[in-house]
Amino acid sequence: MSKNTQDVPKNAINQSNDEIDLLALMLTLLRGWKVIALLTVLSLIVGILYTRYVNPIFAADSLIQIEENKSQGIAALGSNISQLVAPISSQAQTETELIKSRMVLKPVVDLLHLDIQLRDPLIGHLGRLQKDRIDTQINLPEGISLETKDGRVEISEFVVPSAYLNQPFTLVREGTGFTLSDDLTSYKGSFNQPNNFRTTAGEIQITVTDLPNDQHPIEITKQTLQNATDGINKSLTVGEMGKLAPTGIIKLSLEGTNQEQVSLILNEIVLSYIDQNQSRGSEETTKTLKFMETQIPALKQKLDTSEATYNKFREKSGTIDVSKEAELLVTETYQVDAQLNELKLKKAELTTYYTGEHPLVIQINEQLKTLNSRRAEISNTVERLPEVQREFLKLSEDANINKEIYLTMLKNYEQLKIVKAGQVGFARVIDLPVSTFNIVAPKKLLIWLLAALIGAMLGIMLVLIRGLMRNVVKDPEDLEAKTGVPVIVTVPRSKALIGLRKNKRGTNPLLSYADRNSLSYEAIKSLRTFLILAMTDYGKGGQRGNVILLTSESPEVGKSFICANLAEVFSQLDKKILIIDADMRLGSIHKFFNVEQNIGLGDYFSADSHTVSSITQPTSIANLDLISSGGNLPNPSSLLDSDKFGALMADLTSHYDYILINSPPILAATDALVLSQYADKVLLVTKYNESLEGQLGYAIKQMNRANIEVDGIILNDTQQSIMGKNSYCHNYAYGNNK
Repeated sequence: MSKNTQDVPKNAINQSNDEIDLLALMLTLLRGWKVIALLTVLSLIVGILYTRYVNPIFAADSLIQIEENKSQGIAALGSNISQLVAPISSQAQTETELIKSRMVLKPVVDLLHLDIQLRDPLIGHLGRLQKDRIDTQINLPEGISLETKDGRVEISEFVVPSAYLNQPFTLVREGTGFTLSDDLTSYKGSFNQPNNFRTTAGEIQITVTDLPNDQHPIEITKQTLQNATDGINKSLTVGEMGKLAPTGIIKLSLEGTNQEQVSLILNEIVLSYIDQNQSRGSEETTKTLKFMETQIPALKQKLDTSEATYNKFREKSGTIDVSKEAELLVTETYQVDAQLNELKLKKAELTTYYTGEHPLVIQINEQLKTLNSRRAEISNTVERLPEVQREFLKLSEDANINKEIYLTMLKNYEQLKIVKAGQVGFARVIDLPVSTFNIVAPKKLLIWLLAALIGAMLGIMLVLIRGLMRNVVKDPEDLEAKTGVPVIVTVPRSKALIGLRKNKRGTNPLLSYADRNSLSYEAIKSLRTFLILAMTDYGKGGQRGNVILLTSESPEVGKSFICANLAEVFSQLDKKILIIDADMRLGSIHKFFNVEQNIGLGDYFSADSHTVSSITQPTSIANLDLISSGGNLPNPSSLLDSDKFGALMADLTSHYDYILINSPPILAATDALVLSQYADKVLLVTKYNESLEGQLGYAIKQMNRANIEVDGIILNDTQQSIMGKNSYCHNYAYGNNK
């Protein structure tokens, strides 16, 4: 048995490299280029199908200017009237929200019947892929229309009760009329006339002009106002132009699948907003005129009464010469009362718009309080005048004040009438939408590029994740560092041998026949040289034969291939060579030498009549004999651990110079542990870019626990290319390579 005479570092097998190896990362991606290319192509196909599935999108835009203040023509009419009509300031950001409101969009929805949706249920997903674009409905003030393969749909009216909103109905032509149906009920109607259908929830009104032929169904839905406006807002973009500084110019952009339809809807949205803006701009002037119209008759009556009383007093008392003090008091009283009346007028106007807590109303109240206080002081002073003078002052004051208020009110009223006649809103249309017929979406080249990039990224992620989850054997130096076992040879892949196997299925030709001048064959010879130098002339116990055990950590790594070709190169030394195929479960070495598997190692254990000579078969190669695996037995491990097999090995080592034993994988069976007690050298075969480092390390641990030293690792099927430069294979051969 080959014993573990040297200490293996405890952390050798579990050693991990935490550093990021960029070269190894790139090589991992290059080795997975097929996966990356496949996902890139699949993603690109999805992107192409998507661009065919969706309809082309067109856009229309318009510009509106928002003026910060109302027209300055009001101020030009005089300071008094400009003070009565408060200036209006409107920010563009506020107007963008108003444009998207139901107040503006509802008239557009009603005019163009945008709350009625038509759909052709016969156009499925496959049909959308077959055509570059499908027809969509057209909304006009006259009604809605939709083109189908069997004819045209035209609807001019569709009104349903609230219980049927957002519920689809089906329209089908039947003879000279049509049928409107839902999941429960159907109604029959006639073309080109209003049809009223009574339901438990209310009355349905519909006017159908035309429908497709051949029982082609059409789905029709009446949406709620909220859904209709939400649908518009999803395609409508409103924003102020100018990022660094506000410009007061709003840009409206609407997208849709029909250019003319998009331009028409956006044009109506602009007109609806302008109408609302103009009405809003003249609203204050209209309310002020109505207020003045109610005040002028009362002021006129009050003026007539005060003048009549004043004239009657003068006729009764005659002319009175008022002193200088009285004149001053009369003048100041007149001014105070004029201000009081003007403030009261402004307060009455403001209270039509604002509550008593508004800052302007509070300010006027404070001014009124101050003037009333001054008026009280003047009244106390006037009380000291003679009775006749007091009466004269009072009547003359009332007459003059009422006259001044009346004339002021009449003047302002006439000025506001002029203002209203020429008043406009603070929004101005700069550009109305026009049809450009330029497709804005989908951007096919961009979508294809993004799809390819996404596919490539997914492929890269998949390759990296697979590389992380499946840490395969690649670098011999890294393998030695992690396992503590030297990699004694790397056997490159033989392309000629692979091609020959594909052409002749079921055959396993040797390298000496298929690819004699290859690097693979030279690697096998290098392995032979290593073993000759590593072994003495006599095997264990001084016997003639040197026993070499070849095993692996898992199946399908090329262990039998290495064993057969190694035996062939040993036979060139004019030594007697024997191969024992000890894999009595799946032995296949006999295929390399074109011999039958009728009698082999399994038969030696199953019948006493079989001897060493009877189970040993010569091959077509000189000095090379074979003991095949023979028949399958139920418990091979126990048989290999028997005295009978020990006697067999003692007999064989006395007749052969080199004996190569092909063992089952370590992790699949315990046969390798049993056979290693007869071996002078134990070699572990692993496969480049296929075997897992974890499995290989665990297999070596299993051998070490059994006090068996693995003398070397054979790295099989290494590949040399730009994707595998760390495979330690060189891209040249010495000699005739034809």
